[in-house]
Amino acid sequence: MRPTFSAQSRIEILRSMAQQELDVLVIGGGITGGGIALDAVTRGMRIGLIEKNDFGSGTSSRSTKLIHGGLRYLKQGDVKLVQEVGKERAILYKNAPHLVIPAPMLLPVYKGGTYGYLASSIGLYIYDWLAGVARKERRKMLGRSQTVRQEPLLKQDGLKGGGLYFEYRTDDARLTIDIMKTAYARGAQIVNYSEATDFIYRDGKAVGVEVTDRINGQPFQIYSKHIVNAAGPWVDKMRQIDNSLKGKRLFLTKGVHLVVDYVKLPVKQAAYFDTPDGRMVFVIPRGKSTYIGTTDTAFEKSIDNPRATKEDRDYIIRAVNAMFPTVKLTIDDIRSHWAGLRPLIYEEGKGPSELSRKDEIFVSDSGLITIAGGKLTGFRKMAEKVTDLVAQHLERGDGRKFPACSTDAITISGGENRGANFQDWKQEMLRIGKTQGVDRSTMQEWIDTYGTNALQILEYLPIAKQVTPNQELQFIHAQLLYAMEAEMTVAAADFLRLHTGWSYFQLEKAEKYADIVLQMLSSSLSYNADLKQKQIAMVESLFQSIYEFPANDHAI
Repeated sequence: MRPTFSAQSRIEILRSMAQQELDVLVIGGGITGGGIALDAVTRGMRIGLIEKNDFGSGTSSRSTKLIHGGLRYLKQGDVKLVQEVGKERAILYKNAPHLVIPAPMLLPVYKGGTYGYLASSIGLYIYDWLAGVARKERRKMLGRSQTVRQEPLLKQDGLKGGGLYFEYRTDDARLTIDIMKTAYARGAQIVNYSEATDFIYRDGKAVGVEVTDRINGQPFQIYSKHIVNAAGPWVDKMRQIDNSLKGKRLFLTKGVHLVVDYVKLPVKQAAYFDTPDGRMVFVIPRGKSTYIGTTDTAFEKSIDNPRATKEDRDYIIRAVNAMFPTVKLTIDDIRSHWAGLRPLIYEEGKGPSELSRKDEIFVSDSGLITIAGGKLTGFRKMAEKVTDLVAQHLERGDGRKFPACSTDAITISGGENRGANFQDWKQEMLRIGKTQGVDRSTMQEWIDTYGTNALQILEYLPIAKQVTPNQELQFIHAQLLYAMEAEMTVAAADFLRLHTGWSYFQLEKAEKYADIVLQMLSSSLSYNADLKQKQIAMVESLFQSIYEFPANDHAI
């Protein structure tokens, strides 16, 4: 019987991978790696994936959390990219309705600003046309008074009007995790906390990977006909190990986002505005929070630990206060924040904000396939290109033919709809939760986080009730059991940040339950004293990264 996607199945899955030759092994458990795993397994390939931390722990959990339609790419004249991401956005909305949420976005237009009123109107019209935007979501141009009514907090000096268009909000980490679950359910072999430390060569070709389990230190050798390097900001490190870091390489830029309580920045809808230095900033309401970003600066420090600096923080606060002058945000209003790295491809003479977000594939002399660049919205097409290439190589190598990509028709785990539409199904799930004794607020949070999989959490409630009489803790325990048994959660810090988003958008909840989560998880997974201490250190590091802002990148 095939093991479940559980924390306790990790070693069994690694052993299984080590006991066969795979068709393709993916290094990197971000959104791109997950997309490749899903595409490859759907076509019938023997696919394995390893990730050195938890799924989505790098760039794939640190974005602006939008499924972009690509408005900024239009400004760069990248028509093809706008068309592609527009189509991909519609596919994701259909396949992951629990995580892709339509969100009206206001683009205010000011005298002397980057976008004039006529240019904004034409630009948004072209954007709607290229991106294939549904009629009900097409842009609407507003006059000055209409714009003020739409968002009273806006700076009114120099305001000429605005454009109202649609973006789609998401939870990038949850999307990555759910794609991994979908791929695994279809037969892919996927393991987190498994680090690729070296390549195995035969006649100058990479035929396998030396892998170390980062939980207990156990080594494995995994052989594969083809190896894909989808390690995001770490792809050049893997190319370096392969002695193939030449020609094009990454240019890393850092993007920072701040989170404040919604009452401190109570915008009526999301807004996208330009700053005096020409950058664009988003302000996005989400539940009881509003988050703001992003910066776009060159980054050359530790890619394992990108941090938001005081300089980043102050820049964003100044930008917000300039656009919403009555808000008067201060550093004391910041509840949480995150910093992520964009793995862009270096282009001579271009600054961070000018670099293309296009993806590229490099194939080294050893046969290592590297996918670099790209954006969250385009992950499925990136995966398709890589999987097409692997399919071509496999056909040449052993004559097997594989079907074309069909992931555009695959529902992502949690997006299953058992009602007339997903909104009606949400109401039915709320009703089911009530019959199980779960209050509306908790069940709503589970549905927003896990979609249809919220019903699986209910199945763990009888076990949780045997552990504690406290109902609040029963809900936490059931949620954590689900994370361990169905999402391969092995670290408390990952549960607090990636699997729930609490450390970003419900920091008080993360702080309140951190010790309990640590205790429950360490006990359930039988961690020894050393592993438990590592767990504690990871949680402390998580909170430290939220509470502290180094002066600049050189101080990290």
